[in-house]
Amino acid sequence: MSSMLDSVTVTRVSALPIAASRSSAVSSVSGRRISPARLPEFRGLRIIPGSFTSSIGSLRQEPSRRPHFARGGRIVCEAQDTAAAVEVPNISDSDWQSLVLESENPVLIEFWAPWCGPCRMIHPIVDQLANEFGGKFNFYKVNTDESPDTADRYGIRSVPTVMVFKDGEKKDSIIGAVPKETLEKTIERFL
Repeated sequence: MSSMLDSVTVTRVSALPIAASRSSAVSSVSGRRISPARLPEFRGLRIIPGSFTSSIGSLRQEPSRRPHFARGGRIVCEAQDTAAAVEVPNISDSDWQSLVLESENPVLIEFWAPWCGPCRMIHPIVDQLANEFGGKFNFYKVNTDESPDTADRYGIRSVPTVMVFKDGEKKDSIIGAVPKETLEKTIERFL
């Protein structure tokens, strides 16, 4: 009988309870035999300790025949760099003059609202850009529901709207959830 390390049978499993957590989903290609040498390195969730005691089968088997991880093994997350290091701060009407108009660096402002779905799509992009261009550019968010005076002063009629200010003047405006590349090109024009 060959060792389980020589090959692994991979089977689709929709969800299984884990002793250390409420539940976890494991999915894969059903019924294919894959050599461990051909498996890509996975830096997400992994099962520890050790190897499987049997091929992964139906989880409806009696407890003694379930795979190692289904009997209470631990699942460990090895995810790295999954969150932005910088979260762009929200500013209010009272901060506008000192942080935007009097800034020595160019400033990118994201006008948004909590009820806006596309705003949730562009938030992580603005956070990533703040990490990449921090020090060369200042990044802020303005909640139009909490700071209506600033939104009215600059004619914000749709959110998200991204504006670039340099030397106290509005230089560019982008309306809607746009790809990261579009915002990068805009930022690079003002560096």
